[in-house]
Amino acid sequence: MKIVFMGTPDFSVPILRKLHKDYNVVLVVTKPDTPQGRKRIMTPPPVKVYAERHKIPCFQPSHIKRDYQPILDAEPDLIITAAYGQIIPKALLDFPRLGCINVHASLLPKLRGGAPIQRAIERRHTTTGVTIMEMVKAMDAGDILAQVSLKIDPLETAGTLFDKLSNLGAELLMTTLPDVKHQRIKAQPQNPDEVTYAYNITRAEERLDFSQSVFDLEAKIRAFHPQPNTYAIVNDKKLKIIFSRVHQCQNFFTKHQDTPNGTILKHFEDGFAIKCPDGALVATHVQLEGKNPMTAEQFLRGAGQNLVKIGEILA
Repeated sequence: MKIVFMGTPDFSVPILRKLHKDYNVVLVVTKPDTPQGRKRIMTPPPVKVYAERHKIPCFQPSHIKRDYQPILDAEPDLIITAAYGQIIPKALLDFPRLGCINVHASLLPKLRGGAPIQRAIERRHTTTGVTIMEMVKAMDAGDILAQVSLKIDPLETAGTLFDKLSNLGAELLMTTLPDVKHQRIKAQPQNPDEVTYAYNITRAEERLDFSQSVFDLEAKIRAFHPQPNTYAIVNDKKLKIIFSRVHQCQNFFTKHQDTPNGTILKHFEDGFAIKCPDGALVATHVQLEGKNPMTAEQFLRGAGQNLVKIGEILA
């Protein structure tokens, strides 16, 4: 069985690793190299790094919709995708004799789209999982071949959940592939009444709005870590809030209930408290623009002592 694997980020690598160990991966397809860091150094996607290290042929089309002939030339029996990052054209979906399947990091039909891991945390879901599905032209709408669920930790970040779901997806794929190969699996259609979407994160969403619930903000900070992280503006400077906790003391909140949202209320040993409608968000790890990440305690001993004074308002 000849397999073409299509994937791009770190999430895809454990899946490719398992696949490469047990099956015949004849071609890896990934997105083009991109400029990274302040020096804009051209950097290969993690999947390409793995493919080159293990001498698997690698194809990097800028636009898969019109540049896919090398995939057809590989004559795959099956195409497997996992966080590839481009819409697969119908000519590819129809080509392999065993079809195209996708490893998706949610319990479909919930959280279709490009950011299911981040959105699951941001929306304070308690459970997520991985789905192996048949690929169709509509986004993440194919019939389900297999699913497995996973409990979301109360302090889960997108980074930790990425790792868990990537490994879970690799294991599920390995148990599913023999049935796909021998065409003895019965796919189940998705329930259209349960469909929700997890669209990609926009730049505008990275900025915190302190008129929102403190619990929603704390979840969003975890959902956006380690990339792109959330931020607020203080004295015209961007301050990333990397980790936080919720402070809910009724006496403390009653004392400050008429204070504008976004106001620095107090300095604790582990951070500084920011007023929200239903409590205080305590920023415990931050990064001022142009500086390295640090604990809020370190920040308050340095530049922070003049930037986040009690009574200052973050926007």
